[in-house]
Amino acid sequence: MYKPLPLDAIALNQPVPVNVWDPKGILLLRKGESITSEQHRGHLMLHTPMVEDADWQAWTYSYKAELDRMVRSNESLSRIAGLSHHVEVRETRDRQPTEDVGPATAWPDLHASLSTLLHQGAEASQFPERLERLLWRARELWRTGPDDSLLVLVQLLFDQRMAYSATHALLSAGLCDMVAPSAGLSVSEQSTLFRAALTMNIGMTRVHDGLARQAGELTDAQRNTVRQHPIQGARILRQLGIDDPFWLSLVEEHHEQPDGSGYPNGVPVNRLAQRLLQMADVYVACISPRQSRGGLLSQNVARELYLGADQKPDPLGALFVKSIGFYPPGSYVRLANDEVAVVVKRSERANAPLVCSIVGRQGLPLGEPALRDTANPAFEVKASLAPGEVRVVVNVTKLLSRT
Repeated sequence: MYKPLPLDAIALNQPVPVNVWDPKGILLLRKGESITSEQHRGHLMLHTPMVEDADWQAWTYSYKAELDRMVRSNESLSRIAGLSHHVEVRETRDRQPTEDVGPATAWPDLHASLSTLLHQGAEASQFPERLERLLWRARELWRTGPDDSLLVLVQLLFDQRMAYSATHALLSAGLCDMVAPSAGLSVSEQSTLFRAALTMNIGMTRVHDGLARQAGELTDAQRNTVRQHPIQGARILRQLGIDDPFWLSLVEEHHEQPDGSGYPNGVPVNRLAQRLLQMADVYVACISPRQSRGGLLSQNVARELYLGADQKPDPLGALFVKSIGFYPPGSYVRLANDEVAVVVKRSERANAPLVCSIVGRQGLPLGEPALRDTANPAFEVKASLAPGEVRVVVNVTKLLSRT
């Protein structure tokens, strides 16, 4: 059942808290996306935007609950009057358990929740509790389906309509979680590392999102924000009630270097957890496309991590590459038979993943993705492709059903 959505209640450039559909069930706006202009709003209105009845009830409940909280907290009348309908939709008891939601839906939902939390920053209410709920579900998805999670999140990373900072955080956290057990980190350290990865850029979330879409060089103000964001991030986390010294130090030092050449403090830092967090951070940043450049090829980034800054094999870098592979799920490759494919699963060999071809050797899109094993010489990976080189729209749900 659907209910009409009054789009005039939604502010421009604010992530919508629920999926928006037309009466035929075609998705108009995914949860977390936004109305970018009045022209965009008018276009959506032509399609009679609707929301599912359960989402409408949850949205209404969340709005009233937030209004009630502000009143009970003696918030000023101006703030209460300024409360918009953009509030995080809380799960209600009559909604289906998250375990029934597949990764193609679960990850965009978690992305929207994390993006909201990071953008609220120091103003976020119940931050530790909301982050823990999100963290629990994210780690569950990573551990029950790491390849599926990589496929969905790498594809989200390539979608420049999505808020970059949240995608970066979720993917970095998952990469850390995949490598940390083999690296010898304790269970407690692994949990804290995941939290640090989700929050390491909270000190510059809006700037982080903006820089992904910026074609020109950084301004002096942006450059200063980038250099100071580890300190600012730790400061915000303390304000939000986080007092774990290991968590805070990881956030504060994730850009420091062993030789003291890093920032913001230029102090030598060479702890295993910090190096792994930095490695995941750099990897995700490099493979993500920007307005100013395409994403770097994954096998080239992997080679740099394997060799290390001194061009000598780095044991942690080697472990990272072994865990992730040269071609992570979600990335694009050209095969020996000239087909273009999306990687869908890793294999025991870092350079021989399982893929689904989406473009035939003649350059025409395939009607259905074709599963290929690149361990077979006829389908071996010939080259990695940047996302900008692939013009076919990928149906992630269909790919997941093929593996």
